[in-house]
Formats: sequence, structure tokens, C-alpha cells
Amino acid sequence: IGGQALIEGIMMRGPEKDAVVIRGKDGLTVEVSPRKLNPPGSWKNWPFIRGIFNFFDAQIVGVKALLRSADLAPDEMQEEPSKFDKWLEKKLGSEAFQKTIVGIAVAMGLLLSIGLFFLLPMVISGFFDKIITGTLLLNLVEGIIRMVIFMAYMILVSKMPDMKRVFSYHGAEHKTIRCYEAKLPLTVENARKMTRLHPRCGTSFLFVVMIVSILVFSLATPLLRPITAGITSHWLEAIVRVVLKLLLLPIVVGISYEFNRLVGRHDNWLTRALSAPGMWLQYLTTNEPDDSMLEVGIEALTLVLPEKEGEDRW
Repeated sequence: IGGQALIEGIMMRGPEKDAVVIRGKDGLTVEVSPRKLNPPGSWKNWPFIRGIFNFFDAQIVGVKALLRSADLAPDEMQEEPSKFDKWLEKKLGSEAFQKTIVGIAVAMGLLLSIGLFFLLPMVISGFFDKIITGTLLLNLVEGIIRMVIFMAYMILVSKMPDMKRVFSYHGAEHKTIRCYEAKLPLTVENARKMTRLHPRCGTSFLFVVMIVSILVFSLATPLLRPITAGITSHWLEAIVRVVLKLLLLPIVVGISYEFNRLVGRHDNWLTRALSAPGMWLQYLTTNEPDDSMLEVGIEALTLVLPEKEGEDRW
């Protein structure tokens, strides 16, 4: 079971169904849809491969749910569509317009993430390549710069007034899942006692991506030298290196997914130690929820529970 905080609501994803629950002025609005699953034995379910497909699937489903929550949110929280939006919807039709908006949002989110957390650190660390000659050390500097930018981004986002309630719903999502994983009855009282931190959170996943990227880029850099050896232009060499590192990102995502899967399936001193840094970051991206938010989380989780016990084992 996994989830995502929305605007005045929560999306939960179970082994077979997705549920979006939004709290409006007239109560809870509930939407449940079946998941599109890969057939058993599909190569898309292979270790290290599945993480790449699940990552992109989560981005698309998450953006759709976020846009849907914006439509279902209370009137005072909604914005009037722009003239361009109205024109585009009229030209494309409602369904095609929604697909276009989702595609644009996913593309922009990925481009922003890659540009901010990967390209920018590469550019900044490039100023040190004449001072630092060691490959491992240079990649370490790039990784530290990436972590600083990531932390600064998280801190700034957590200070935004509009994000405070979203982060509270994020906390409600975690508390509800924790309550279920503890095999306690899904009640507000039980969920309230749970921690708002969870090892399988997307925040932890992003942190793991940062760490794994340092290791992968460091190991791959010697292999890239034959490719860049014949390039005389410094700028062309830099562009080639950037492209080659971008091609390594799916490998980083695949490894990070398997790591999060490992620590999410086991609870012992080693997995707790490995997941601790990512868990600490969740103090920035989760807030303590109120009881009404926990009610939303419980409703969303209940809707996606499998019919047979154990079918949601990860």
C-alpha cells in the first residue's frame, strides 16, 4: 500500500485499485479506479527494471490525482482557468485536454528535477575540475552540491503556506499506512498514535537517488573516458559527459527503487540505520495531521485493501 498527499485529500494505491478521497464543503468525494498491472512473468517486473517503470507510472498517476484534487477541492481553493486553458480545452476536447495537461505537467516536473538536481550540480562542480583531479573526489563534490540544493529546495517548499496543509495530509497518509501495517483497527485514535515517518516515502526515495547517483557516476566515469578521449573541445566534452550521465539515471532509479523496497520489507537495526537519513528528511515534508485528515486517509486506505489477506505483501 502506498499513497500521495493531494489538495485537501489523499490518494492511496493498493495492489489492484487506486482511490482518491477529497474533503470538500459537502463532505468526502471518493473516486476508485482499477490499476493497470503488468501480467505475471512480464520483464517489466524484473528487479532493477521494475523500478524504472514504476517510477514513471507513479509520476503519471500522481499528476492525474493532483489535478483531479484541484478540481474537487473547495471553491475558495480553486483558480479560474486561464484563457489559454479554455481555448485549448475547446480545441482538443475535455479528454484530450486532460491528457495533454498531464503530459505537460509530468514532462515539466521531470525536466525541473533533472535540471535542478543533476544538471546544475554538474555545471557547478565543473568549476572544480581543474583543482580536483581525482574522479571519486570530483563526483563526491558534485554529490554534496546536489544534496545542498536538494535540502535548500525542501526547506523552501516546506515554508510555503499553501504546502503546509498538503504536508499535513502527507503525514496523515503515513500514519494511516503505519496503523494498517501494525495490524491495528483503522480508527482515528489508533492512527493518531503512529509516527508520521515511513521508510517507503518518496522523500526517502529521492534522498537514496542522490546517494546512489554518487556511487554510480563514480564507478561509470572511468568507463566514459574512452568515449570522451578524442574530444578536443572542452564544452563539447562537458556536453557529452552530461548526456552520458543522464543516460545513467534509469540505472540510478532502478537501484534506488530496490533499496527502498528492501528497507520497506524488513524492520531490523540495519534497515533502520540505512533508512534513517531519508526518514529525517520527512520532518520537512510531513506535518502532524488533524483528525479530519486522518479520516480521509482511513477512507482512502480502506477502499484499496485487497479482498484476500496477504495480497498486498511487497
